[in-house]
Amino acid sequence: MNPEARMIEIEIKLTRQEDLLEELNTLVYRQQQKIDQLETLCAALARLVKEPASDNGGNSANERPPHY
Repeated sequence: MNPEARMIEIEIKLTRQEDLLEELNTLVYRQQQKIDQLETLCAALARLVKEPASDNGGNSANERPPHY
C-alpha cells in the first residue's frame, strides 16, 4: 500500500470515529435529559405520596372513625 492510499485510509477512519463520537455524545446528552426528567418526576411523586399523610391533620388511614 502506498503512503498516499494509507493516509487516505487513516483519514477515512478518523472521520468515521469523529462521526461516531458525535453520535455517542448526542445519545449521552439525550439520556441525561431523560434521567433529569425522570428524577424530577420521581421527586414530584414522592412529594405527592408524603403530602396526604401530613395534610389529614395527623389522622392515619388506619385509625377508627370518630363514630366508633
